[in-house]
Amino acid sequence: MKPEAKYYSTTLGNKEVSFETGRIARLAGGSVILRQGDSMMFAAATLGEAREGTDFFPLTVAYEERMYAGGKIPGSFFRREGRPSTESTLIARLTDRPLRPLFPEGMRNEVQVILMSISADDENALDMMAINAASASLMISDIPFGGPVGAVRIGFVNGNLVVNPTIKEMEESSLDLRVAGTKDAILMVEAGANEVTEVLMVEALQLAHESIQPIIALQEQMAAEVGKTKQDISYDVLDQSLVKAAYDRVHDRLTNLLDQPYSKENLYGGIARIQEEYLAEMAQEQELTPELTLAYKQAYGEAEKQIIRQRILNEGKRPDNRKVYEVREISSEVDISPRAHGSGLFTRGETQVLTFATLGTPKEAQELDNLNGMDSKRYMHHYNFPPFSTGETRRMGGQSRREIGHGALAERALEPVIPDEKSFPYTLRLVSEVMASNGSSSMASVCGSTLALMDCGVPISAPVSGVAMGLIKEGDKYAILTDILGTEDHLGDMDFKVAGTRNGITALQMDIKIAGITPQIMGEALQRAQDARFYILDKMLETISAPRPSLKPHVPRIESVKVPVDKIGAIIGPGGKNIRALQEETNTKIDIDDDGTVYIASTDGVGFEEARDRILSLTETPEIGRIYTGKCVRVAEFGAFIEILPGVDGLVHISQLSTERVGKVEDVVNVGDELTVMIIDIGPDGKIRLSRQALLEGWSAEEAREQDNANRSKSSGGNRGGGDRRGGDRRSGGDRDRRPSGDRHSGGDRDRRPRREK
Repeated sequence: MKPEAKYYSTTLGNKEVSFETGRIARLAGGSVILRQGDSMMFAAATLGEAREGTDFFPLTVAYEERMYAGGKIPGSFFRREGRPSTESTLIARLTDRPLRPLFPEGMRNEVQVILMSISADDENALDMMAINAASASLMISDIPFGGPVGAVRIGFVNGNLVVNPTIKEMEESSLDLRVAGTKDAILMVEAGANEVTEVLMVEALQLAHESIQPIIALQEQMAAEVGKTKQDISYDVLDQSLVKAAYDRVHDRLTNLLDQPYSKENLYGGIARIQEEYLAEMAQEQELTPELTLAYKQAYGEAEKQIIRQRILNEGKRPDNRKVYEVREISSEVDISPRAHGSGLFTRGETQVLTFATLGTPKEAQELDNLNGMDSKRYMHHYNFPPFSTGETRRMGGQSRREIGHGALAERALEPVIPDEKSFPYTLRLVSEVMASNGSSSMASVCGSTLALMDCGVPISAPVSGVAMGLIKEGDKYAILTDILGTEDHLGDMDFKVAGTRNGITALQMDIKIAGITPQIMGEALQRAQDARFYILDKMLETISAPRPSLKPHVPRIESVKVPVDKIGAIIGPGGKNIRALQEETNTKIDIDDDGTVYIASTDGVGFEEARDRILSLTETPEIGRIYTGKCVRVAEFGAFIEILPGVDGLVHISQLSTERVGKVEDVVNVGDELTVMIIDIGPDGKIRLSRQALLEGWSAEEAREQDNANRSKSSGGNRGGGDRRGGDRRSGGDRDRRPSGDRHSGGDRDRRPRREK
């Protein structure tokens, strides 16, 4: 029996979006296909068993980018999809963030949401579709979920905010704002911007929240009509009596600890000691089983959270005794590494990031093999978070999802100020090494990267700084925290990262742990963040106020020359022979764009100049009147063939070799000799006539051509054509030009023989 499909549709912006369910993946807990234009996203949500002994919610969101969706075969050796691309990982993280806060508290069952692209056009982006599809699959599934969630992208094109813009429209947009939320509040924000104002950002956030209401209502309708009954599962709910007992027992000890001079080591160490004391006291009162020990640990953790939150909310006392609007102490340095192209060390409190900048040639740009149509990326930012940065040990491997996400955020923050390729033809790679972490290392990497770029001499349009804001909210009462600590991030309700220049915001990211916040709170947080960003920026500029006026000596200099597109092959040569030899002989790196732009990278000016001159000579088109110094490649009785450009030669007739009569070509030039000549004529067949006499006499090309024609006329009339410009005969010895025309050595206008061409 053919499965019966159900279809639902609504509009998002001015585009129709539709859900299909019931036809595919019927054994999953819930599955849908979301379609917008010819882009289609599949989502399946499935509930697993509870994980015993865990104190967290085991949610997994995986996005599988399938190249067949765009009609492509993967470019890997095995020609199949391998490890998730950076873009896939970012979409998975983007989807996870708004979903996670909406599952019931204490849920310990595994939940897996798998997303797959099954069709991708060149108009509709897949990332926001992933969030909407995931939410819909959970809504109609048997999995307890507090959604629905709606998601939308907002652009700013030609002075107008655009809801759900196309990929082409986004190419002209100065804002890329992605928002997810519920009916009542915003849950997740991710934005990249070209220095937009806080006012515009708040307006865009409000528009986004209004725009997701239709897709939220549609998911509620789907859940009511085709949704499964939610499974009855058990939740790991804390015994509030244990929490209250723990609170009463440790309150004074924790309060005394929090009143002491702050350091992360002292705070974390003190909290651990108080917990050990508390568990020891509980063990004296009763025998602790593993289950009871876990319950007491959780009760202690909740009591600790309540005590710190209450101090912040009611007394304005933060763990390090700062005011809610204060930024930690800041210091910065540059030129840390003598051989790195640029380096910057940024320290804020106990968070420290060391960033290195490296410049490369255009061909070192990252090649991308994905569905978004981007072929390469010339600016890359990588973020590394080693275990020593938090005083811990753990297994080291490849980049984690968190590292990929933080690197992408810092990359987005700096991208608007990176000079374009035409004015600065370099590939740029920045690597941020987190040396110590106690809150907001991602924003510290933005600041460290700005320092490294300026130390390198990259002409960024403006310096960028960043800060992380936090939130403590109980009912209608809330406190916004500037420059949050790791502890405040852990026990707070929001991690709101903002980066930008003095002119506006360049990147924004918000993670929420509660059901959502209002645009009003976000607007206040943005204003506080602006004050903090400017303060941090002023501190950074005390170290280095502007990009260095020139690159460091060991940085490759890249210059560009433009050549005709049809001459690119001449530079490359058969099998790349010419360009390889050119790079080896001049100690340069050479890249060629399809439009004929040739980039030459060299650490010394001599190599660049030699490579440039040779490239221009390979691609130059001969013109009448130009002067060349070339090598003699062949000698005949009637003249010499001079190679004026690689593969291009012309004839200097014997009558044009000197101001005096020349009896024999070899008296002036032999094979291998260099000769400076002028082009005086180019025939319809491309054959080139040259003159040395024109340079010696100071003639123009026209005067030399007239003399050459006169000489040829005399030659055809029996005169060899070797006379001077007054028509005199400079013959010496016998008159070889008067030999019978049948003699191959005689003067029957020998210069009309076929000449050598390349």
